[in-house]
Amino acid sequence: MSSGGSRTLTLDDVIGLERIGGTILGTSNQGNPFAYPADGSSQLNDFSKDCFDKFKALELEALVVVGGDGTLGIAHKFHRLGMPIVGVPKTIDNDIVGTNSTFGFDTAVSFATEAIDRLHTTAHAHSRVIVVEVMGRHAGWIALHAGVAGGADAILIPEVEFDLHRVAEVVSEREQRGRRSTIVVVAEGAILKGGSVIIQEEGTEGRLDRLGGIGATVAAGLEALTNKEARTVVLGHLQRGGVPTSFDRVLATRFGGKAFELIQRRVFGVMVANRPPNLVAVPLADVVGKTKHVPLDLDLMHTARGLGVSFGD
Repeated sequence: MSSGGSRTLTLDDVIGLERIGGTILGTSNQGNPFAYPADGSSQLNDFSKDCFDKFKALELEALVVVGGDGTLGIAHKFHRLGMPIVGVPKTIDNDIVGTNSTFGFDTAVSFATEAIDRLHTTAHAHSRVIVVEVMGRHAGWIALHAGVAGGADAILIPEVEFDLHRVAEVVSEREQRGRRSTIVVVAEGAILKGGSVIIQEEGTEGRLDRLGGIGATVAAGLEALTNKEARTVVLGHLQRGGVPTSFDRVLATRFGGKAFELIQRRVFGVMVANRPPNLVAVPLADVVGKTKHVPLDLDLMHTARGLGVSFGD
């Protein structure tokens, strides 16, 4: 049955969803009910009371909010108004504090790794430098994991301002060893030393700046510094689609089960978090407005450096 834009989901409606990416609900983070444009105008209005009234009219027991920091921030505001909320962390960037991993991350890394594997072939065949731009607005988790897994020669992440001359040295040193091709993985939010993040389109209320272009900047700079042909591949939204990995399927299912358990126990204002080997509840107040950056002393960072990977510093 449906009522005013709502619909009751049955078991038959959700069976088999673990094999499908995306959202069957059609939800997105492009609308903030606390600051939403009315009737297509630029004026922003607070529709949070309308949302709360709808919640009560539907006689719901709780609301499970699935998303990244922006979505969870909105959820936290509603909880402070009295709505029973349980958050579930979902972002490919893996940048939500309090949880070891978010579902979507493993799938994105797996795709990016496969892309890097394929690019090694053409880079070697044509003796080129190939720069692979991946997602990662504020944190370099995808670039780091996919770069290490895919055997990249340099990995550029937002946490480490990079010097293009140091990256060019990697290309030159490889040439001297007879390695005619180089793979550079760069997160979209990576920053040249003394520069700033590259923005393609300024954001508006409820919509973040659209990043992109750092890959082309790195490729052009390396061509000028090394006299080698360099190409850029931007993976973009290809990282956000497709069939989820088995790890993400299991993690998402576990998150859902834990969220249901918390609702049964009447534990609200929290986010389900992966703290291996267990799932725990973390207060939303400890999560929102923060970013889980790649620690510079992370063991994987040390391992990558030990393998000869350059971070441009």
